[in-house]
Amino acid sequence: MNECEIERLFDVIFMSVSKLFFVLWFLSVFAASIFLSGAFAVYGENTAASAIDRAEASMVSAYEAVLDAEHAGASVSGLLARLDVGGEYLANARMWYGLGDFENATRFANLCYDVGEEVRNEAYELKNEAYESWVTALWLRMTVSIVGVVCVVFLSFLVWGVFKRRYKRRVLGMRPEVVSDES
Repeated sequence: MNECEIERLFDVIFMSVSKLFFVLWFLSVFAASIFLSGAFAVYGENTAASAIDRAEASMVSAYEAVLDAEHAGASVSGLLARLDVGGEYLANARMWYGLGDFENATRFANLCYDVGEEVRNEAYELKNEAYESWVTALWLRMTVSIVGVVCVVFLSFLVWGVFKRRYKRRVLGMRPEVVSDES
């Protein structure tokens, strides 16, 4: 074999190998996209499911905190309106999850989680403020009661002293009556 034939043979082999490499590369990219989309779908489904679970737990915690704040005497009407918005986000997340759109399901679940956490934190603050105002009112009532009792005791002694002096003056001012015994 001469050099020209060797080069031509090398070119044919190289072209065959490069064509084979290109075909294998194209098939592997195509197969990878199929397998990876399935893998990402499972990952997306798991992510969406965990985000929805986390959002549900956040909403339950927020509802309990709002209930505690309401029992403490706080005004929770604004928090209840925001909980309704969070509930809508959670419903949308479940709907998108059921439709298989895990990206939107995760997005709405995360929005619901954020609303739940904000409402829970604000409910704790309102509850603490309600307790603080209750304690302040309690201290005020106790102070007023103690001052009132001290005033009543002081005035009682003062009135008792005045009556005592009047009584002494009256008793000391009395003259004995002389009774004649004519029997």
